[in-house]
Amino acid sequence: MIRASSLFLALSLLAIQPAQAGDDPSIQGARRKGIQTAMQDFIYRQTVGGKLLHYDPVDGELLQLRLEVLHDGIVKKGDFYVSCADFVGEGGRKFDLDFLVVPAGESFRVNQAIVHAVDGKKRKYQLESRWPSLF
Repeated sequence: MIRASSLFLALSLLAIQPAQAGDDPSIQGARRKGIQTAMQDFIYRQTVGGKLLHYDPVDGELLQLRLEVLHDGIVKKGDFYVSCADFVGEGGRKFDLDFLVVPAGESFRVNQAIVHAVDGKKRKYQLESRWPSLF
């Protein structure tokens, strides 16, 4: 049986209007849809009580984030497809999370979510060190 809160979250994810971000126009069709679906599924699975639970190792805290908008832009960075979403945390802090998406057979799977920016201030992460020309 589907709980009302789970149904509300699923409907909310479908209703969100995507924002513009960096985008690789060569990522099209089923591949684009699969990457976006993987992000939506990951967010849905990690959400409890309407909040995405995400551990931030930089600040050493468990974030409880409310989804604001999924970006529709997707880029390829090294071995990953990367897309992002905007969230709001406690006290109104704004978080931009990047989702590292990998092929998984005929579909895609989010391997990791990483805080990319807090209140508009970008953070570097390992992909930037390994592939600096991509950032």
